[in-house]
Amino acid sequence: MASRNTLITTFEPDRVIQPIYTGGDVALDRTGQILVTCLGEEAVLTDLNTGRVLGRVEGIYSLQSPEDGSSTLIPSLQRTLKPHSTPVVTVAIDSTGTLLATGSADGVIKVWDIRGGFVTHTFRGHNGVISALQFFETTIAEPENEKVSKQKKKRRKSTDPENDAMEGVSHGDNAAARFRLASGSEDGKIRIWHLSKRKSIATLDSHVSVVRGLEFSSGINALVSGSRDKTAIIWDAQTWTARRVIPVLERVEAVGFVGDSTYLYTGGESGKIRLWSCHTGREVTEERSVEAEGNEITRILYSSASEFLLSIHADQSLILHSTSTLPGSAQSIDSVEPLPQLRRISGAYNEIIDLAYVTPDRSLLALATNSEEIRLVSLATEVPGTPSKANGSYFGADVALLQGHKDIIICLDVDWSGCWLATGAKDNTARLWKIDHANNSYEHYATYTGHAESLGALALPQQPPASKSSTANPLDHPPPFLLTGSQDKTVKKWEIIKPSTVKKGGHPASRAIYTRKAHDKDINAISLNQPSTLFASASQDRTVKIWSVADGSVQGILRGHRRGVWSVNFAPKDTPSISSDDAGSASSRHGLVLTGSGDKTLKIWSLADYSCLRTLEGHTNSVLKVLWMSPPSSQPSSEQSSTKRPLQVASAGGDGLVKIWDANTGEPACTLDNHTDRIWALAINPETNTLVSGGGDSVVTFWKDTTSATSSARAEASAARVEQEQQLVNFTHEGRYREAIILALTLNHPARLLALFQDVVSRSPPEEGSLSGLKAVDDVLLNLADGQLLELLKRLRDWNTNARTAVVAQRILNVVARGYPAERLVGLSGRRGWKEV
Repeated sequence: MASRNTLITTFEPDRVIQPIYTGGDVALDRTGQILVTCLGEEAVLTDLNTGRVLGRVEGIYSLQSPEDGSSTLIPSLQRTLKPHSTPVVTVAIDSTGTLLATGSADGVIKVWDIRGGFVTHTFRGHNGVISALQFFETTIAEPENEKVSKQKKKRRKSTDPENDAMEGVSHGDNAAARFRLASGSEDGKIRIWHLSKRKSIATLDSHVSVVRGLEFSSGINALVSGSRDKTAIIWDAQTWTARRVIPVLERVEAVGFVGDSTYLYTGGESGKIRLWSCHTGREVTEERSVEAEGNEITRILYSSASEFLLSIHADQSLILHSTSTLPGSAQSIDSVEPLPQLRRISGAYNEIIDLAYVTPDRSLLALATNSEEIRLVSLATEVPGTPSKANGSYFGADVALLQGHKDIIICLDVDWSGCWLATGAKDNTARLWKIDHANNSYEHYATYTGHAESLGALALPQQPPASKSSTANPLDHPPPFLLTGSQDKTVKKWEIIKPSTVKKGGHPASRAIYTRKAHDKDINAISLNQPSTLFASASQDRTVKIWSVADGSVQGILRGHRRGVWSVNFAPKDTPSISSDDAGSASSRHGLVLTGSGDKTLKIWSLADYSCLRTLEGHTNSVLKVLWMSPPSSQPSSEQSSTKRPLQVASAGGDGLVKIWDANTGEPACTLDNHTDRIWALAINPETNTLVSGGGDSVVTFWKDTTSATSSARAEASAARVEQEQQLVNFTHEGRYREAIILALTLNHPARLLALFQDVVSRSPPEEGSLSGLKAVDDVLLNLADGQLLELLKRLRDWNTNARTAVVAQRILNVVARGYPAERLVGLSGRRGWKEV
């Protein structure tokens, strides 16, 4: 039993990386510290300094900070509006935060009083979907005839609360201020709406395609518009004529002013932020290459308080660009360098296919997210001293993006040091990356080309080199070789050239040491043993083959799975022996292999005779990933034989579950559930024993081993219960019925509670004035909490069905019925368990 206590039996989700943006609108607060994004039908509020999710809302909410000082905001629903009969496409809020404009697919615009919850204006005139809205104020002097008309309207006493609300907005302390609303639609027209007059005062008809952006600058008294007709136009706010037409030569999805309206920014299909001089209309940003398809900019937000531009891209990524380095004047500037990138935020990771810990201290996580890039994510808990916005090193922040593959990355692996990362993709190539996190350097080192079809598996050596210099400086000593497996049914061993033999600025040549026809179907996984003398390949042909690393010869074949094998893993060094299903103890001196298959089972194999030692069943779908848990650090006691040492494995399946298994018994120790889709990726931190899983739901879950804490809590609870049970015996013996009844209800001891009531009811003579036999018991029964009263009624129901205990039940029930009002008993109907009573 000593070994049983060292088994890991409980895990809890410690930290989670989950989507915050899946498309739609994005907003920033006035300080530029809180990001609001659309996630399905919810709006997610995220702190840009820490990356923490502050709250999730759906509707119009007020936000309050909690009294305990935590960072989570407390949303309070104010109202839900249903303004249109067709979908709402775009919204805008005025600078005072009192008016909300909504534009719908039927071309109707409505303006709402947010506090009052009523419509103040309804504007019609567009012939298509409303694509852009912008509130602004102008200080233009009105013509004389408009002033006379206004004076006449002032004499009329309005009884309409909507008119009163707008009078308060348009006739404030600054009489010259005029509130306007600009709207653009898919018909290419822009309309300027006068809120106090409730009509359109100008129609700007120069664009020939959808208007995607509108913004007003009070500094130059102009409105800028951007359209998919590849132009941006600056409009004079006094005459509503075009001051300047800027040929952007790409579809414009976002447009606006930066700083003191010196610069104009645009964003579109190129995926780059471009800056233009508002005075000359000339582009001042240096020419750059176009981003890959799918990285188009869909919107740009500017925060003057925090001095950054936030670009939102079609691949659901968000990038912060600093504007603090921009020159004050653009008239004499020929060109400016691209805006420095502060941080990249992944709104959603898509489907997570594979993952691995990287860097020597395992402070980064490499993610293959069903795309052509590898994302390196920070696992830091906090960054003392400097704001996170400046370095983006909070937990879950994107640190780097490894780009180079031309198709989706399928697999990845990291070497023993965490400094070298290998990736395989559908472009038929493998790439080796050099990860130097200390110097923020993440370089492509080599490309290995030779397979005829997609790569499905690869592996790097996990054995540290014998040389002390290689161990001390792993960045200068890459792994000696790389193993790859492909859909072309072959495995290849590649030589990795050392940096010292590579010309400066060049990349090592790829050379396959050998190529072997390995399987009859796709190869799904490859695993190397600890000494790097053997490797295993798992295939859809339902077999696993054991190979010699030196010459590529087959050493053995593992047969027994009824479906394709998805994962294979060699046992780590010094793994204890386990017993087979059919025989006694099986030695692990030759090694053990763990496999997971589409037949929903795991199998543990012996390399001594390539036989199956144990089959683990429990998943309800394919087993997609398997691994060995880190062995316990403590040495076995003298009474504990090597065959009894604890040995555990972990598996992830298509059922969305992670299971921890006792390899000695074949039984699951615990099941971890935090995913809503299949789990493709599973890894373990060898130092902390933290499991991390990722799957098709775009969620990465970090599982913390809580076995010790759970065992301690269980022991404390058991000890406390023993003490309470002893107290119950003492109270009964001493005749302290009040305390005994309450404790019996708390501990859920119906037999002892019945014995107490039998003693009370059978008292002779009963205490005068008591319904049960003792006034103290009556007082206890009439002062029970709702939960205790409901529990007592359950017991009375059970006792009343037995002739031997019915008398006691009727007597106690009489006390309850006489002592509690009917309203109190009826009120219990809302509690769980009432139907049973």
